[in-house]
Amino acid sequence: MRNFDLAPLYRATVGFDQIADLMDRVLTQEVSQPSYPPYNIEKTSDDAWRISLAVAGFSTEDIAIEQRENALVITARKADGEEEKAKTYLHRGIATRAFERRFTLAEHVRVTGASHENGMLHIDLKREVPEALKPRRIEIAGPNTVETKVIESDPTAEV
Repeated sequence: MRNFDLAPLYRATVGFDQIADLMDRVLTQEVSQPSYPPYNIEKTSDDAWRISLAVAGFSTEDIAIEQRENALVITARKADGEEEKAKTYLHRGIATRAFERRFTLAEHVRVTGASHENGMLHIDLKREVPEALKPRRIEIAGPNTVETKVIESDPTAEV
């Protein structure tokens, strides 16, 4: 178990509270984060990712995906119907226990789609930076592009 003291970071910086909080949260999640269900995070392009979770035994109706601010929360709860209660298992190796998996997303990362096929849940993410925050090129006016306006003097005006 790793234990880091982030107090010097708080004392020596201003405006980096979110980064320190994120590091603190990640370090505490690393210890307490369950390993079920297994998942992959794949980078599909420069600004797109795919999270794939192995959710064997769960139907689409049993799974809920929710994006809250900068967090992606995936929950699943198997509804035990009468048919499931009537079964007697000699060995039950496919875990269908309820779970909640959380992912912290960077700013402007949004869920663009989700699919459930062959026991895998795929969630597609994309960074969508608003136009106002995108870099824009500023044209520099040179001496030949400056418009000059010549004001002619009125010959009848008194000086």
